[in-house]
Amino acid sequence: MADQTIPDYETIRAAVAGETWAVEKVLMCYKDEIDRQATVKKRQPDGTFKLEIDEDMRQYITMKLIEALPQFPFEEMEREEKRNRDKKS
Repeated sequence: MADQTIPDYETIRAAVAGETWAVEKVLMCYKDEIDRQATVKKRQPDGTFKLEIDEDMRQYITMKLIEALPQFPFEEMEREEKRNRDKKS
């Protein structure tokens, strides 16, 4: 997860509401982590192992993320947003 950023509050709120652009943005933010979680070792004919992304697993993880969006804990994020605004003041 080297280069990714957490989606902003408005993007998450829109994703929870089902806005396609926002769901896509959330998925892009977590793409590297999804790929990492879906990576498996495959034994090669010569006995060595090769790391590959299991596409079925990637799709499963992606679907679970989409299914979980409606249960996102907004109260926690709203408290964090408020703390950040208060620090800037």
